[in-house]
Order: sequence, then structure tokens, then C-alpha cells
Amino acid sequence: MKKHNFSAGPSILPDFTIKNTAEAVLNFAGTGLSLLEVSHRGKEFVAVMDETRALFKEVLNVPAGYEVVFVGGGASLQFCMVPYNLMNKKAAYLITGEWANKAAKEAKLFGEVVEVASSKDKNFNYIPKGWSVPTDADYLHITTNNTIYGTEIKKDLDVNIPLVADASSDIFSRPMDISKYAIVYGGAQKNLAPAGLTFAIVREDVLGKVERPIPTMLNYKTHMEKESMFNTPPVLPVYAALQTLKWLKQNGGLEVMHKRNNEKAELLYNAIDSSKMFKATVNDAEDRSIMNVCFVMKDEYAELEKEFQAFASSKGMVDIKGHRSVGGFRASIYNAMPIESVKALIDVMNEFTKSH
Repeated sequence: MKKHNFSAGPSILPDFTIKNTAEAVLNFAGTGLSLLEVSHRGKEFVAVMDETRALFKEVLNVPAGYEVVFVGGGASLQFCMVPYNLMNKKAAYLITGEWANKAAKEAKLFGEVVEVASSKDKNFNYIPKGWSVPTDADYLHITTNNTIYGTEIKKDLDVNIPLVADASSDIFSRPMDISKYAIVYGGAQKNLAPAGLTFAIVREDVLGKVERPIPTMLNYKTHMEKESMFNTPPVLPVYAALQTLKWLKQNGGLEVMHKRNNEKAELLYNAIDSSKMFKATVNDAEDRSIMNVCFVMKDEYAELEKEFQAFASSKGMVDIKGHRSVGGFRASIYNAMPIESVKALIDVMNEFTKSH
């Protein structure tokens, strides 16, 4: 039976990435050694790191004046690295979900945090509108996509202070105007690589303006100056990221990927909206994530939730259970998810509905 992997993360990766990485684990770059055991200072892996950083910039169209660094610690470590490097006295945060909330909590250790708006009043099922940015804040922080609640900021915002974005779960799903951001960061385990790799795209001129001493490993300049090789990098995830970037380029880049992602999301949301049994948790189409589609049973069918979960699993649908804070179901349809898997999920939903 074919499996359809809707996991929110670590999540589905292209077959191209998995196959090539597996081959390198057995024999890396013709060395006769495994990728898992070679020196990160060896010429073969230095070439991998250089190519990965260069291709990352090319695919995402990163302009001059920015550097891409690869570090560990996940996006959660970036929650403190950002204020460590950028915050003098005050920062602004848009609270659109659990991860935005956690990022703001870390920033409060460094100074005043202004919450410009929050969607907590409706369990984060919308993106707040009409808020303003304090001009005296050192930066504004946003979370572009919310895996738990299924909302997404789909446009690059225009603000009059440095803009920082946690783009963990929608990076490379669409073109981004990086020039509008001071820092874009994220964990790689959604659209790029296995868990263990974190990226940060940093505009060089925003650094060096805080008065506090910054620990060496938490200073973006450290990793920029050493080209992400200050300490041993997560070798296997970096290699896997390179394969995914090659796959993205070979498949037409981010314009093509964005078109495909919109088609998948539209197909699934239309099926949910027309269903007699299911309903989406995010009502406003403008705010709906194209990466994480969250839905629940309608009230009159709520008691069938566990039964549908079991039925879907028996049909090869993997990890569609919703986050515990939302309940219901979540279909994560990242770049590598083929539209055939989305259609298979819709067929399962329709079959279950018919039988009840």
C-alpha cells in the first residue's frame, strides 16, 4: 500500500534528495568513505558547503549585502539569537501562533517587547489586520506560516523598521523579496532538509549596533566570517539541503513551486469547504496556509473523529492528526508532496463521508 506522508515536520522530502543523500552515506563524492565519517574540513565537504550556500542564494534570489549562514539549535535558538544581535531596548512582535509567542517570550529577556497585534482571541485562526509598528522599535518579528493553526502571511510586508521573519515552514514555497527583510531564519526540516540544520539569511548592515557583548556562538558575525564552518556543521543535513536546492532549480524554481503549492491547497480547501462532514479551522481564504491545511469534523459528526483517523491511516494517510491545541486533522502539503497524494486524501474523505 502506498503511503502518503502528511507529517508537519520532520516531513516529506523529494525522492531526489533522499536517494542522493543515501548514496553519499555509502560513498561520498567517490572517496570510498561515508558522508557520516568524512572531515568537514576536507576539500570534498568544503565544496558541498560552498555550493549549498551559493545555490541557496540563487534559488531564493538573495540580493547583495546579505549572507546565508547554517547553524544548529533549530529556529528555537534563533528566538534568542535575533534579540541578542539586534535588540537594544525595544522590539515589536506580531503574535500569530505558538512559535511567535515563544519567540516574543525569549525577546523579553533582552528588553521591552511590544505586541503589535495578536490572534490569540480566536485560537490563532486568522492573521491580524490594521496594526501599526512602533517606529522606535529595533525590529519587527513575524512568523510567516503557522504549522499548528494553518495560517500564513503570504506577502512580504512593507515596514519602516528592520523586519525579521521566522520562515521555518514556508521557506522555498514561494518567491520572497528578501530585500524587505533584515533577517529570515528557520529550521530546515519542512521544505529543505532533515532536522538538525537551521538557516539564517542576514543583512550585513543590521549587525554591530548593540552594546552588549554577544557569546561567540550566538553572534551572526562569527558564522558569516567563518562561512558556516566555525565549528563542525550538521554535515548530513547540509548535503541533503544541497540536493533539495538542486531539485528546486531543476523543477523550475520558486515560481513553479508556488503555482503547484497553490493548486494543491486550492484542491484540498475546496474539497473541505464543499464537504458535508468536514470544515476548515481558518475561514478567511486570504489567511489560509498553503503548507498546512487544518480541518475538523462538523459538530454533528464530532464523535467520528477517531474513527476517521483510523480509517485514513488504514488507507495509507500518514500523520494527518491535528495538533493537540487545535484537534481534528492537519494535512501538511510541503513542496515535495505530489498532488496525487492530495487527491488520495480527498478520495478517503469522500469515501468515509459516503459510508456515514
